[in-house]
Amino acid sequence: MSPRVVVAGASMGGLRAAEQLRAAGWTGAITVVGDEPAMPYNRPPLSKEVLAGRESFESLAFRPRASTADVEWLLGTAVTSADLARRVAGLGNGAELAFDGLVVATGMRPRRLRCPGPAPGRHTVRTMADARALRSELTRPGVRVVVVGAGFIGCEVAATAVALGAAEVTVADPERLPMLRPLGEPLARELRTRHEARGVRFALGTGVTTFEGADRVTGVVLADGRTLPADVVVEAVGSVANTEWLAGNGLDLADGVLTDELLRVGGLPYVVAVGDVARFPNARYDGVPRRIEHWSIPGDTAKRAARTLAAHLTGTEPDPEPFAPLPTFWSDQHDFRLQSFGAPTLGLDDIRVLEGDLGGDVVVGYHAGGRLAGVVALGGPAATAAAARHRAGLLKQPALTP
Repeated sequence: MSPRVVVAGASMGGLRAAEQLRAAGWTGAITVVGDEPAMPYNRPPLSKEVLAGRESFESLAFRPRASTADVEWLLGTAVTSADLARRVAGLGNGAELAFDGLVVATGMRPRRLRCPGPAPGRHTVRTMADARALRSELTRPGVRVVVVGAGFIGCEVAATAVALGAAEVTVADPERLPMLRPLGEPLARELRTRHEARGVRFALGTGVTTFEGADRVTGVVLADGRTLPADVVVEAVGSVANTEWLAGNGLDLADGVLTDELLRVGGLPYVVAVGDVARFPNARYDGVPRRIEHWSIPGDTAKRAARTLAAHLTGTEPDPEPFAPLPTFWSDQHDFRLQSFGAPTLGLDDIRVLEGDLGGDVVVGYHAGGRLAGVVALGGPAATAAAARHRAGLLKQPALTP
């Protein structure tokens, strides 16, 4: 049998891993396995442009590179188990795949609320099927929408629902401000102000206890006793790492898949992890392993993991360069954008306005140990361009120490 790398997961991380394996010189077989029937596609627009109808679902597909023309794609079935010692992966259709190298790229799935009440009318946003189902409901005249969760997805969906003409849009969250944990209080407070000015209501500082309704959800009961009328509920309460299939291999799966600085899993040179399922140390910061759910991470981790795996499979030395990606995210909400570079969450105790003011275009800096750890812009193109100017400085900084 010819040497084979199996990539478990056919989303962006799996695609980038296949591309980077070819770029790293791997000429053996590559098989990518994914549970969705579609080829890899871009997920961020699902809660914004595509959900709003400004872009088509067909526009989401990534254009494959010529170097991956010979990659085998097994779609519509998932990797359900793995015996890493035997180097065998089990599939949902009962088949087994032997591998010489394995890339863990199974990503995340939406967390669901465990509250009593009917399921119809409750949605998540992770896949094209999710977005199609939700869009068909948001475009109904007079629809009342409750979004549970005031993070990235929740705020984006709320903004999109307002743009689609929903009669009422309310965001509920146990935190006292939207996106408080990733942004800190100054920007989170301003974000609430901007959402409210555009018609979004908030029910903050309280959780959800029950969904009302017989055959379909009609309301959301909060822990403080209020009931929010709802024709549609969107659950945006975080994600769960898809790691169950790796159980029984002695791995640390407490929060995603723990890797070393070369993205190797469990000390095994023939198993690597990429994307937001990987919990890895970043040499740019304090070396503490963390998962990062940002759009830039699948590409960054795939490049390093592919070089690591290809080096092992070809008998060469792995790349000694410290792995130090600069996390990047953006979030479009209403007519403004949040743009971030670096690690703002490491500097939430020392937040300073670097440019502009909170009521307009603004760039906020997050400092750890007196040094800039990350920046976030809020506003229009001028704000995002200003944030980008700080990117070079962040890249030049030596690693933060614990």
